[in-house]
Amino acid sequence: MTANTATRRRFFDSSLIFRRAIIFLAAFLAIFSISAAAQISVTPDEKTVIVDEAPEMEVFSYGKTVIVKKSAKGVLTFGGDVIVEGRVDGDVAAVGGSVIQRKDAFIGGDVIILGGKYQPESATPLRNENRETVMYAGYEEELRELTQNPSSLFSPTFSLAFLAQRTLSVLFWFVVSFGLATVAPGAVSRAVARFQLSSLKVVAIGFFSFLLMTVGIIASISFLPNYLSAIMGVMTFALVMLAYVFGRVALHVSVGKWLQRTVLPAGNRSEALAILIGVVFWTLILSLPFVWTLALIALFSVGVGLVLTARTPGRWAAK
Repeated sequence: MTANTATRRRFFDSSLIFRRAIIFLAAFLAIFSISAAAQISVTPDEKTVIVDEAPEMEVFSYGKTVIVKKSAKGVLTFGGDVIVEGRVDGDVAAVGGSVIQRKDAFIGGDVIILGGKYQPESATPLRNENRETVMYAGYEEELRELTQNPSSLFSPTFSLAFLAQRTLSVLFWFVVSFGLATVAPGAVSRAVARFQLSSLKVVAIGFFSFLLMTVGIIASISFLPNYLSAIMGVMTFALVMLAYVFGRVALHVSVGKWLQRTVLPAGNRSEALAILIGVVFWTLILSLPFVWTLALIALFSVGVGLVLTARTPGRWAAK
């Protein structure tokens, strides 16, 4: 089977994902507007972009379906489908949508889809050799809704499913927090003490370190070989997630004990109850519209800060 008759699908190609991540990030930050030139038009309902002759243009669209009638250099759309009826010499990517390739259409680059499907009408779609199809078909409606209505990210919809999800979150984080506090009580206690003694310093160190790691990953993608940037990305992701878990557990214990001392009488004091109170508190904070984004940043900052200050307990205790 040749590359012309069937494209290979790779669902977890880290190096390819990292190479394209900077393109996606730039599109999210800039949100390019498609100019209404002679070769490009928008339908009266403003839901579809029609591309006729644009062989030298990278077409970016947000919340609209893109139809390539004749030619384009590349297409990237968020919250819409890409329908190729003519020729696209470069890559075609859709986030929260599908890529549809008509029978006689041609795609010269990679096809990248997050939250959608690749649907060629021909059994042997016209593609260049050694080009890839990267596809993740889950959460198509959620991604489409998110890209078409970004405010939903900051203001979640309350429903029975949302309530069930938060209930499971409470149970999961209670088990994780109680287990970690039982297995490594010394590490958790020292982290709680460091945070209580110098909260602002821990948060500041963690926040700026998180920013530096983000800049470092972007720089590695731009200047290092693909395999090195992929390794750095995986290592950084693992470090940040471990720090997030550790920092969240420490905050569960710290806030839970403070609320326990403040609200409950002296007779109702136990480690498990304090952890449960802390888990419920942070789950409620992370469920509030708009507030949850700041709370999530705070959790990452605290986690990274606690990990980076873990080797200097004497200095922190003296302050």
